[in-house]
Amino acid sequence: MSKRMSRVIFGSRVLVRIFALIGAFIAGTGHSLAQGKPENWQLGFQEGVTPIAHQINSFHNLLLIIITLIALFVLALLIIVVVRFNEKANPVPSKTTHNTTIEVLWTVIPILILIVIAVPSFRLLFAQYTYPPADVTIKAIGNQWYWSYEYPDSDVSFDSVMLEDAELEAARKEGFEAPRLLAVDNPVVVPVNKVVHVLVTASDVIHNWTIPAFGSKIDGVPGRVTQTWFKAEKEGVYYGQCSELCGIRHAFMPITVHVVSDSVYETWLKSVQDDEEKARKVLLQAELKRRGIKNVADAESIQLDNKTQMNR
Repeated sequence: MSKRMSRVIFGSRVLVRIFALIGAFIAGTGHSLAQGKPENWQLGFQEGVTPIAHQINSFHNLLLIIITLIALFVLALLIIVVVRFNEKANPVPSKTTHNTTIEVLWTVIPILILIVIAVPSFRLLFAQYTYPPADVTIKAIGNQWYWSYEYPDSDVSFDSVMLEDAELEAARKEGFEAPRLLAVDNPVVVPVNKVVHVLVTASDVIHNWTIPAFGSKIDGVPGRVTQTWFKAEKEGVYYGQCSELCGIRHAFMPITVHVVSDSVYETWLKSVQDDEEKARKVLLQAELKRRGIKNVADAESIQLDNKTQMNR
């Protein structure tokens, strides 16, 4: 083997290792992000907070590493061919037409790769469509361009509409985080570590109920009821959006879910039936406590600092 060929092979191996490490780094960056919403310069998925989301993230990371290695392997082969078999380096080309070993390898190896991909894929699919008994059931109805929610077991129903810019400022002064284009006037509230079934439909056109941190994404079709489920393992506020083109204001029908303790959930559920303002204060206190903020003034100061950093 020539020295040039040895250098090419060595360089290819180094590239494979470097890009494999880069792929693994990119795959894992999503887990260091803020919880429940997208972030600037985000790589990877949002941090998963449900069993399904954990499986989706793991499967995604596996696929990213596999496709990175395949791409680098093909790149290395192309470099070897260009360097080793150009007209100058190889003036008399080989007339070989068959190689049994290579033909077996390029048939068997892709089959093995597909099997490696298929096992977690089918496991994930089975988990998504195996519904544990529900602790809470919610019906989500997509409308142009807002969501309506019903809690059938508690006789609670309300509309959930995106907060406009003026309303956002008011919500932030109250102490809510209220990210633009994601915050709503009436969020969904569920207890932590409880199985929640979401029945999804629509009143006009096809919508899609999606919360990335839950691994939940299901179409709402007029005249039909589809179903998804999640079990949030961390308290927090999680955001999503309609993910099916549904008209001119498709981008302005977000979804907000507050995951709270059992006691906060029970208090909110009793309050929302009679006093929406009291229910709102229950959620505000839970959010401030979760964020480690003692009062509304501290919350305003933190949000002002965040806004200043973003403007920079």
